[in-house]
Formats: sequence, structure tokens, C-alpha cells
Amino acid sequence: VAVVLPFACAGAGDKTSGVGLTIYSSAQPGAIDANSFRPVPGMDASYNQPLNVPGYAIVRDERMMNLPEKTSHLQFSDVAAYIDPTTVNITSLTSPDDTQVIEQNYLFDLVNRSALLQRFIDKEITVEQSLGDKVEPHTGTLLSVDGDGAILKKKDGAVEAVRNISNIQLPELPGGLITKPTLDWQIATGTPGDQRMRVSYQTGGITWWADYNFVFTPDKNPNKGLLDVNAWVSILNQSGASYDDARLKLMAGEVQRIQPSAPRMYKAEMMMDAAGAAPAPGFAEKSFFEYHLYTLERPATIPDNSTKQLSLFPSAHGVPVEKILLYDGGSDSYYYDPGSVQIDQGFGSGSNDKVAVYLTFKNSKENGLGRPLPAGRIRVNQLDTDDNSMEFIGEDIIGHTPKDEDVRIKLGESFDVKGERVQTDFSVDEARKVMEETYQITLRNHKDAAIAVKVKENLTRSRNWSITKKSHEYEKIDSHTLHFPVTVPANGKIIITYTVKYTW
Repeated sequence: VAVVLPFACAGAGDKTSGVGLTIYSSAQPGAIDANSFRPVPGMDASYNQPLNVPGYAIVRDERMMNLPEKTSHLQFSDVAAYIDPTTVNITSLTSPDDTQVIEQNYLFDLVNRSALLQRFIDKEITVEQSLGDKVEPHTGTLLSVDGDGAILKKKDGAVEAVRNISNIQLPELPGGLITKPTLDWQIATGTPGDQRMRVSYQTGGITWWADYNFVFTPDKNPNKGLLDVNAWVSILNQSGASYDDARLKLMAGEVQRIQPSAPRMYKAEMMMDAAGAAPAPGFAEKSFFEYHLYTLERPATIPDNSTKQLSLFPSAHGVPVEKILLYDGGSDSYYYDPGSVQIDQGFGSGSNDKVAVYLTFKNSKENGLGRPLPAGRIRVNQLDTDDNSMEFIGEDIIGHTPKDEDVRIKLGESFDVKGERVQTDFSVDEARKVMEETYQITLRNHKDAAIAVKVKENLTRSRNWSITKKSHEYEKIDSHTLHFPVTVPANGKIIITYTVKYTW
């Protein structure tokens, strides 16, 4: 007995059934540009072949099914084009102990011109060839098929290559061809009749990522401000199936998985389905094993060939944030090998004038957050009060960030604050294994207000060092890094000097 059931669209009209979807992402934060999956107009299919979507999903379906015999033949159609057949699992929730799958097939020989013609190798067919405004028929035994061409053997024994085929006449429609990818099972059961069944499988071609949109409001204190935080989930579905009214979950974390081979099918057309402005239930978050699971508290429809955006959590307003200016003048020549000693005078003496700008805040409940933040890209805007327009001021990416951890966002480099770093003295005594060098760091502030700056120095010539002279107090960050926190006066400058002694 054969029963054929549509699969991916199940659940829309049957209250006893439904689709569940848990999406996993292997994308690098901020690395996905959904536009890269759009086809380029006018280019052929080989050029438009998109990159593999960096993610996968577990698809689950529960529904009532009828198994009329002790051994029944059951088919599910409309499965995702990127299905991994080795991950398919079908379980009876009604009679799990005496119902089992004894054979499974994945049918993907879909109806198309090439598939039809392959079935008629060594058989007689008629093809029509386009020749400008004319159509010329050719009849013969089909020897091979190549794109829009075929090779026929005529009745007189002549072999003819026909190109630009516009139409094919077949004596019959062969069996075994299907219009949709289909799972085919032989199921044995001791209790024939209606049973509630659960089907699950893994598919590629689908992923998700987080996008954060921040609005920065500066404070009277130039090193303080407030943030409004909005978080979005973007879901890219190129799996070859749509999921209607699905129970949607997103897994955040580094889930180990053996990388599969390239998917068999791929589609490139895409649409944008942005979430509406009306408030709706969002995602509920919970710890799950060593990861975090986000469950959407309402059904969601994820169309094939689409990018869908959903709000991740309610907006947070007035999050206290600190603006940090950091001068790392020797970053261009940074190198550290704890097992070596660098006695070359030029080592680490490089300089640049860039002062980086960061925003940092604590992901705490007291600050209106205090929730796990999935890895993603953060875009920051600031309101221009002259015309009430939002202006983009920088972006960065964050990794998976637990609650109560600090978040630091690099926005760019300061226009009005510049630095200069010069090595003013150097000596080395290889016999005594002693080395000393002195640096002078100058910060110039062209703003009309004083500004706080942290100066980072990398002490990497040897693991043993001590500061013998200094013009300002410093903070020891780790075994080879110092910070000099200073305030540079408005339209002024400040000079920091220090001498470091290395021994080995």
C-alpha cells in the first residue's frame, strides 16, 4: 500500500501536525552579506553559483499517518533539496515498540528534459531543431544527450548530431520519475491504522546570524554616553523548501560538526521579508547543554529563497557606555616570543599616529541587558540634532557574549586626537645581559574639551623587565603590556616618557 504525503508545507491546516525547525549557524560573525546570494542578471548559471550557506537545520514534523497494512509503503514529498538522507529518523509516537522502518530510499530523480532523454537512450524519438524561423524534425534512435543537443542514429545507419533542440516527442512517459524530492519508506507495524508519527532530518542551505543596531547618545562628559540597543535575527533559507507556521528555534554556540561535502542542489533567487512593526512575542532564551537556545514564542513562516528578519529581544534603552580612546603607537611592529630576547635596536620601535575609538559597556541586568548575546555585527549610529537624522559612526563584530561580561566595540580612529611615539635612548650589554630603552609618547588633542586617552605599550624584548623611570603612573595589564591612562587638555598636548630595563 502506497501513501504519498506532502512534507515541508505540513501543518498549516492540520492542528494535529506541525513543523519544527532548529537552525544552526557556522558563519563567522558579520561575514554574511545576503546580497551575495542574489543572482547576477545576464550571467550564466556557472557564474551565478552562490557560495555554500554556512549553516544547517534540524527539521521535525509530527502528524497523524495511516498505516493500512502490517507492511505499508509510505512516501514523503517536498523535502528540502539539501537534505542529508543519513540523518532521517521516523518514529511512531503511538506504537513505538512495534513500528519500525525496514527500508528507506531518497528519490531525487526529478522530471526534466535531461532526465527524460536519459530514459530513452537506445530508443526511437523525434526532436525538433530550431533553425531561425523554421523548425526541422529529426527522428532516430537516441545515442546520447549533451545539453541542448542529442546524437541520433537514423534508420539508414547514419549518425546525426542535432543542436538547438526546441521540442521533443516521446512515445510514452517513463515511470520512476518524480516532480519533487521524496523520502520513500517500507514500514512494518503490529498495530495498523492511524498513528502519530514524528519525522526529522538535517538539511543544509539554511543559516542565521545576529545583527545589532545601536544608537549612541553622547554625555556632557566626552568619555561617557548612553546606548539604545536593538537586536535582530536574520534567517537565510536556500534549503529548497518552505516551512509554514514552523516552531522556530535558533542554537547559539560552537557546536562541533563534521563538515559535509558540497550540497547537491542550490537555488539563488532571494527576497527580503522584514518583520512588521506591530509588537509580537519574541524569542525565549535558555541555557541548553553548553550552548544557548532561542525559541520563538509564536509560529513563523520561513519561505524558500528568502531572508527573514525577526526581533531577537525587546529594545534596551539608556545603557551606560564608556567611550575609550586608545593609542597603541607600536602596534605596527608588535611581536612577542616569550622564549626569545630581542637585542636589535629597531625591534618594536615603529610608530603610527592613529588613536582608536571604542565603546564599552557591561552586559548586565542593571544596565537593561543581562542576557546572552549571540555572535554578530554591531552597527552604531548617532543622532544629528541639527536635522534629527541618524548618522552611521562605525561597526564591529562580537563573539558569543554571556551575561555580565564586558562588550567592547571598535568604531574607528579619532580625527582630532593624534599620537607620536619615539625611541629616545637605547643600550645593551650582552656580557651583563642587560638592556635599556626609553620612549617618548606625545598626544595632541585638537578638541575644545579635555579628553581621556589610554596609551598602550608592548614590552616584548624579554620576559623579564622593570620600569626604572616614568613620567606618569601606569597600569600593568598582563606580563608584557602597560596602559598609561592620561587626560589630554583641550587644544593641548601631553608627553609621556618611560625607561624600561630588560634582563635575561
